[in-house]
Amino acid sequence: MSMLTPPGMGGKYRITGDKYPRMHRPRRRGRLVFGIVAAVVALGLVGWGSLQLIHLFTGDSHKVSAAGQQHDCKAGASPSTAPAKALPAPAKIKVNVYNATPRGGLAKSTADELKKRGFTIGKVGNAPAAFDKKIPGTALLLGSARTPGTSFSVLGTQVKGATQKTDTRKTGDVDLIIGTGFKALDTKQDAAKALATLAHPQQTSAGKC
Repeated sequence: MSMLTPPGMGGKYRITGDKYPRMHRPRRRGRLVFGIVAAVVALGLVGWGSLQLIHLFTGDSHKVSAAGQQHDCKAGASPSTAPAKALPAPAKIKVNVYNATPRGGLAKSTADELKKRGFTIGKVGNAPAAFDKKIPGTALLLGSARTPGTSFSVLGTQVKGATQKTDTRKTGDVDLIIGTGFKALDTKQDAAKALATLAHPQQTSAGKC
């Protein structure tokens, strides 16, 4: 009988040899499964919380930015009037009217209409040979390089599509050379609207919506 065999236990319960059965605690598989499930749930909660934090710090700021941009776009949609530009009165602009077309009497009728609109009229007649029948557009505005650009612009409101050019004259008068594409001066209403736009340029926001 082995020394490990308790007294009174013999036969088939007798332990012999130098090996003996080791007693193990029964494996608690339920706790293991529960631990795995709990770990998965915890990881899921951590991931969901992280996602919410990311959305909080990025999504809301994006909404605020978008709202701000929308506000700016709405603000930019309403044009703001810039300070009025100082323009010379038509009476301060001396205009020479020349006819570079084959139609007779066009220079005089145009000069008469400009005079009614307040412009000071100078010479009236046929265009010089250098320009006669050589102006394909509606008109050419010709003046000195010293002539203020505003004088060209104010006279240009009366003839849509007129081009500008300078020469070596020393005076401040401006030539209106009627081209072959000319039909008539712009209507008083259109000319007045163009002059108002020239005097009060409007600015809108540069951003895109």
